[in-house]
Amino acid sequence: MSVPAAAAKERMNILAIAKLLGPSTPQLDRLVRFLNTVRGTDKVLMFIQYWSKIIIWFFSRNGRGVTGVAARFQNLSSPVSDFRILLRYYGLLPMVQYMNYLEYHPPASRLALNIERIQNWCNICYYPLEHLYWLGAHNIIPFSEEKTNKISIWSCRFWAAYVILEYGRLAEQYRNLKKRETSLLKRIKAGDIELEEDPEKEMASIKAERSSIFVNTMINSGYLPLTVHWSLEQGLIPDVLVGLFGGFASIFQIYAAWRDTA
Repeated sequence: MSVPAAAAKERMNILAIAKLLGPSTPQLDRLVRFLNTVRGTDKVLMFIQYWSKIIIWFFSRNGRGVTGVAARFQNLSSPVSDFRILLRYYGLLPMVQYMNYLEYHPPASRLALNIERIQNWCNICYYPLEHLYWLGAHNIIPFSEEKTNKISIWSCRFWAAYVILEYGRLAEQYRNLKKRETSLLKRIKAGDIELEEDPEKEMASIKAERSSIFVNTMINSGYLPLTVHWSLEQGLIPDVLVGLFGGFASIFQIYAAWRDTA
């Protein structure tokens, strides 16, 4: 049998179908890296959780309640939400780690540093309260329904405080970025560039940071109405809008997590 004929026969072998992917699979490798991280898995589940709410709303518009397709997506959404909370059960450890890192690697301005410090303490309060809420909601800790709801509301209030502060942090980051960009452009124009400097690399870094600020602003804008809604005893928006705002944030979260696995 000739070499081309043998190769063609090998390609037709159903047991060797994975070979069709080729000798190199960079996108598959990246997808595996993405899903192997807690962050990547959480953002995919976030997408499912929130867009399920819109599907549930769409299929229950007939006034007969959550039945059929809507009920099946409801059955999917609830455990996904639970699993995402469980994924965050170790969240305090990386938070303490980041608090330590921040003190030795502070941002460019004192204001940005203090905003991040307050944000970190908001999270230090948020995580344990969310965990207590989940344990109470599943009757693992015998809290009353009223107490469980109060814990949930206060956990979301700390999250809301973090989100509001994030706008200040992003604004300060953008201000410092513009200052850095203006300084670089002036030095380029004046020919005042050090030998070890790489202006093109620096401009690429500025462009990447500007993109990151935009993405984080979009994520924050999706979270803001959710955190305010869950911080109020009577709520603020219907469940379909919860799905819409959360789904919007999830798209940018997935984009950011995917970008960081490159």
